[in-house]
Amino acid sequence: MNKNILLVFTGGTIGSQVTGSIVDTSAAAGFKLLALFADHYPEAGSITFKSQQPLQILSENLHTQHWPQIIAAIEAEDLNQFDGIIVTHGTDTLAFSAAALGLYFHKLPIPLLLVSSDLPLDSPQANGLANFCCAVEFIRRGGQPGVYVPYRNPGQDQQVHLATRLSSCLPLSSDFISIQSQPFMRFSDGRFETLAQPDSSSRQSANLKPDFSARILLVRPYPGLDYTAFNPEGFDVVLHDLYHSGTACASNSAGDRFSLVAFIRKCREKGRKVYLAPALRSESAYASTSDLIAAGAEMVWNMSLEATYAKLMLALGNFTESEQVSEFLRLDLAYEHVQPA
Repeated sequence: MNKNILLVFTGGTIGSQVTGSIVDTSAAAGFKLLALFADHYPEAGSITFKSQQPLQILSENLHTQHWPQIIAAIEAEDLNQFDGIIVTHGTDTLAFSAAALGLYFHKLPIPLLLVSSDLPLDSPQANGLANFCCAVEFIRRGGQPGVYVPYRNPGQDQQVHLATRLSSCLPLSSDFISIQSQPFMRFSDGRFETLAQPDSSSRQSANLKPDFSARILLVRPYPGLDYTAFNPEGFDVVLHDLYHSGTACASNSAGDRFSLVAFIRKCREKGRKVYLAPALRSESAYASTSDLIAAGAEMVWNMSLEATYAKLMLALGNFTESEQVSEFLRLDLAYEHVQPA
């Protein structure tokens, strides 16, 4: 049976070519991808693509204002005509875009898959074609609605990740993992195998505009972080990353300038709310975590940093009251909430 797929090109390594020693986006890369697909995919004749290219950028140059452009390109189409959507994307900011699109399109009635490549397609070691073929096969077999990221790490089986659970690429490698190391599916020997079926009983929905506020100060912890470097007045809220145990420095033993507790109080004095993530809710917590919450920060439980950042941007773009934002963050729209392993 013929399948119709909306193909949205945005650039990235999968949309690049090498000239000399420089990798940069190329308008011809989309044709290269489709030509390789036609040569290597046995059922290529049963697939009809309609392509768009709202962006042509390397993904490290992505801004939050680009997400509404991608969304507008998709929503301009009559999606009833398509069996699925594929968005090509670079790897550097893939996890953030996957979270943003996964949350916004949480009511999408067809599958949407973001496809990347670790190397330009001219390289025989590139995984872009395999990732693209996996996305097409997922749609061809009537994969369930939702937003996903198919990706093959070097030397491993192809995996399909839930978009809202994808972590950023591991440092000094081209490997992607899902949070808690639990991908949604494995694709091997022509078969999809479900590895971690998320609980859909608590899923809810929201009517959203494609408005993402960029007025969020994101701070990442490290030993010796000096909070006097940050002025929260230029932002609406602060999102503070945490160490893996849901902690950050709560001590003022080295001085208030190095204490997140003191920074939270400073932000509150200036009318700026501080959100903390990621952290798993449990029956017990470190004293430092309790001190941060007692100082007035709001913990965003059980979501990755990438999903929290995208969801907070959506919240601030759609709601005006702090309690509305908090309530929206508590909703489970697209399996972004996980449970302790």
